[in-house]
Amino acid sequence: MTALNLINVTLQYPDGEGLMTALDAVDLAVQPGEFVSLVGPSGSGKSSLLAVAATLVKPTSGLVMIDGVDATALSQKELSILRRDKVGIIFQQPNLLASLTAAEQLIITDHLRGKSLRNAATKAAELLELVGLADSAGKRPHQLSGGQRQRVNIARALMARPRILLVDEPTAALDHARSDSIVRLLREVCDEFNVATVMVTHDTEFVPLTDAVASMRDGVLTAPVPAAAGVGAH
Repeated sequence: MTALNLINVTLQYPDGEGLMTALDAVDLAVQPGEFVSLVGPSGSGKSSLLAVAATLVKPTSGLVMIDGVDATALSQKELSILRRDKVGIIFQQPNLLASLTAAEQLIITDHLRGKSLRNAATKAAELLELVGLADSAGKRPHQLSGGQRQRVNIARALMARPRILLVDEPTAALDHARSDSIVRLLREVCDEFNVATVMVTHDTEFVPLTDAVASMRDGVLTAPVPAAAGVGAH
């Protein structure tokens, strides 16, 4: 089953006396374990696509299918549950809570889902080891580097074992070496968790680490092509 399927999705906003089209009849299907990079100039609609795919914004028309469920037909409560259980979101800024340790950042997300704290602690430890932070579980955000904070961000998004992972410019605030390690980690996570992953990025040099690349311009999405073809194919 396709993990994420956007079908003829259009998103419009009021703009003066008219309408501004942020997404124009977008189609995108991402399979479990597939890593798609999304490129395009600022203002092209990339962030709008992520917001719609994350069910944070309802499209004007079209279908948003997540693990076979039409998100556009759900109530706000049902959407909240779907997002909680099926969608992992990695924002550009980690937005970690200053008073919590790396492990606690993860544990609290399961606590808010009503899960056992003991099981959450075990899962958090496993994920922090996966992202290379087993030795930093007790550190707070100010004690971590930018790259380490982003790794906590990734681990936190995986606590629910999501079906789709949506990543917004994960390397924007990092130097080249840390950026490379973060994208390679996302590649590893995509494979190990068999999670459908969409990453918005301006760093086109990392596109070859993904399976496919799609580009956006003026709200129009170009169908993904194999990443090996490079962004020049667009």
